[in-house]
Amino acid sequence: MELKLYQIDAFTNEIFKGNPACVVPLKEWLPDETLFNITKENAVAETAFFVINGDKVHLRWFTPEIEMDLCGHATLAAAHVIYSMMDFDKQEIVFTTLSGELTVTVEDGMYALNFPSRKPVPAVLPELIAHALNIQPSAVLKSRDFVLIYENEHQVRDITIDRQVFDQINLDPGGVVVTAPGSSADFVSRYFTPQSTILEDPVTGSAHCSLIPYRKEQLNKNHMIAIQLSERTGTLYCSDLGERVIIRGNARTYAIGTIVTV
Repeated sequence: MELKLYQIDAFTNEIFKGNPACVVPLKEWLPDETLFNITKENAVAETAFFVINGDKVHLRWFTPEIEMDLCGHATLAAAHVIYSMMDFDKQEIVFTTLSGELTVTVEDGMYALNFPSRKPVPAVLPELIAHALNIQPSAVLKSRDFVLIYENEHQVRDITIDRQVFDQINLDPGGVVVTAPGSSADFVSRYFTPQSTILEDPVTGSAHCSLIPYRKEQLNKNHMIAIQLSERTGTLYCSDLGERVIIRGNARTYAIGTIVTV
């Protein structure tokens, strides 16, 4: 069996920036063990697999360790493959996922992801996470992920993680996002996942399901620009719709290949 394989850089206009995701279209679902093996072989943070079924697309996201409940950059990458490289002529992609139906449209040359809002609530930071951080947050919130609030962009840039301590905590399927008001954007963030092959995720669309409603209240703005301050960096154009959020971004195709054995 041969499968097409696409590697897409998401939330960026530049190759080698943003967050790389692999995308594998399927005619029918393969065993989960095979999907995990493909994901591990791809050696990126997420691989998206999808099966087109009539007017809808069944989409799943895998890290080398777990199946995710929601992934922004791999959804954007899958939409880029469907719109750019497949015979798809509809105005809107409807993905069926573990997080319900997610829609993607093309707006002003960007992909617009319609995702659920996950407003975070005040929480207590686990001691292991606190001990792993070199800078302590001014506030702690939680939805799927822990959302740690910092005073300024410099603090977010300067955060380091003691991985030996950090990996002692299990947050599957979540992680830790650190955020602050931005100097060159409305807000900035970074994202860390304990016990993951890749500690720092370059650009995390799903974390913005929590960051957008929080920042909307803090900034009193419905439309915001966000930058994720990883080494690769990425830009997200965000809108708050109440129970939903819109996350817009660009994508670039890095590689197209064939998986020849599964």
